[in-house]
Amino acid sequence: MSGPLRIAQITDTHLHATADANLLGLRTRHCLDAVIELVQQDVPPDLVVASGDLSHDGSAQSYQQVRECFERIGAPVYCLPGNHDEADVLHHSLNDGSFHHQRSHCAGGWQQIFLDSTMAGSEGGHLGQQELADLDRALGEQPDVPALIWLHHQPVNIGSRWLDTMAVDNPDAFFTIVDRHPQVRAITWGHVHQLFEQRRNDVLLLATPSTCIQFLPHSNEFEVDRIPPGYRWLELFSDGSLETGIRRVRRIPGEIDLQARGY
Repeated sequence: MSGPLRIAQITDTHLHATADANLLGLRTRHCLDAVIELVQQDVPPDLVVASGDLSHDGSAQSYQQVRECFERIGAPVYCLPGNHDEADVLHHSLNDGSFHHQRSHCAGGWQQIFLDSTMAGSEGGHLGQQELADLDRALGEQPDVPALIWLHHQPVNIGSRWLDTMAVDNPDAFFTIVDRHPQVRAITWGHVHQLFEQRRNDVLLLATPSTCIQFLPHSNEFEVDRIPPGYRWLELFSDGSLETGIRRVRRIPGEIDLQARGY
């Protein structure tokens, strides 16, 4: 590629079977449409990563809503499940044409690795033995290629007591593998509905806002933030460096129920 590989991370869309359904007062399809319009106004991405909780109800119809929205971007979309998704339905609905549900992908001199951190019947995260083995193997096969790891749940605490009860519950096993492979440049996730950026050794740790409601950072209990939705852009350069940032829509697309204490 003549320039950097540009990625748009779009996460936690929480779409329903019907386009007019809402979450805490916001119509999630309307919110996603606004964020996608923002993506279309920016530098066109070479690929999109949809990092979980794409559906809120796990229905086939909701994944059709996902297809209709993301197809407008005109780039390949790599999908991974979140705790609200039905992984099998997601796989069958979003794994053909320009939609992909797979373990890894190489482009622009970078390796993208997509992990499933979901546990059936739980809102929390866990990386099973097969996920960890596949991660170790994928990194071992491309030791000289800079790598970016994607998952839905946060592998570190973010300083929000209620959200950190739903983090990956075996982070030591995960980071033992990451530490063995110095080509890992960043780990990126969704789930927490807020911006988070930190560095662990030489690895960037990145969380991305939802396309609908945002959670208030550093809150002990469930609390919604009064900040607009958005997406993360990343530019990956051939020398292994990267740049990233957050773009938000101008205003919240609707009225949030700020009294809600969960969903």
